[in-house]
Amino acid sequence: MTSNKTRIFIDGQHGTTGLKIHERLKDRPDIELLELPMADRKDLAKRVEITKAADIAVLCLPDAAVKELMAALGDADTCVIDASTAHRIADGWTFGFPELEKAQRRKLLESNRITNPGCYSTGGIALMRPLVDAGILRADATPAVFGVSGYTGGGKELIAVHENPDVEPFGLYGVELAHKHVPEMKKYSHLEHAPLFVPSVGHYAQGMLVMVPITRDIVARKVTAADVHKVLSDHYAGEKFVTVRPLADRKWLERDRFLRADRLIDTNSMELAVYGNDAEENILVVASLDNLGKGASGAAVQVINLKTGVDEATGLAVAA
Repeated sequence: MTSNKTRIFIDGQHGTTGLKIHERLKDRPDIELLELPMADRKDLAKRVEITKAADIAVLCLPDAAVKELMAALGDADTCVIDASTAHRIADGWTFGFPELEKAQRRKLLESNRITNPGCYSTGGIALMRPLVDAGILRADATPAVFGVSGYTGGGKELIAVHENPDVEPFGLYGVELAHKHVPEMKKYSHLEHAPLFVPSVGHYAQGMLVMVPITRDIVARKVTAADVHKVLSDHYAGEKFVTVRPLADRKWLERDRFLRADRLIDTNSMELAVYGNDAEENILVVASLDNLGKGASGAAVQVINLKTGVDEATGLAVAA
């Protein structure tokens, strides 16, 4: 970077993700936050100017606004972290999930165009990619992925809906089976076909569960829950933010039965778990994370830390 402090511009800092990133960075002595006056925040020329003045720009904007800015920015050497879906599978952009594979941190360090992962896809990819690479989950299979998120995942519009006392307590959506996170799940899980993804929203603010059944029809060979657990454990060994619970762990269950979706809120942690019925050859893998933490703002801050050479956990909470 060009000075003692890293200059960071958050374009869209008043949105849900932008606010959380700003909150995590605002008091850090190694960071200088660049801001535009409110009256200039839709002025493209001024946004381009301040983006070029920044070492890192984080784009917390709708896809169309991101594409407009990037077209105007051209090949400027500012490191851009795009939190929208505009570049999730685009050529020339690096996926901002450092734990994806052993070489991913090096790729992020070498890139100045980084796309922040989606919240659901962070969990889905974390579960499926190691199993595909290990030859357990067939690359030509169509896994089913189920997710439930707190309503903050839908931004200000959905948050406003859930402030209504008559709102539904739980809602399944995405019945068109074309959710915006599906393309990145396919690409970064090394799948040949899109997974069947079924998302849902609960009447609570933050927290997420992502579940993938590993059934006999999608595996390359007969496997046990212990086989799946070993692959995930080996893949994430030594990681600070992505950890694997003991096989068939019940200690994190409420009343020895229920897995809460809000266990890891306000952290950048993601915990994975494996459960199975080996007699029926059925296995369930589950990811638990904060949709606004490792699933959004925390992920962006982790990459900022990596890019600036500080400890990746700086300004980020880790689950106890």
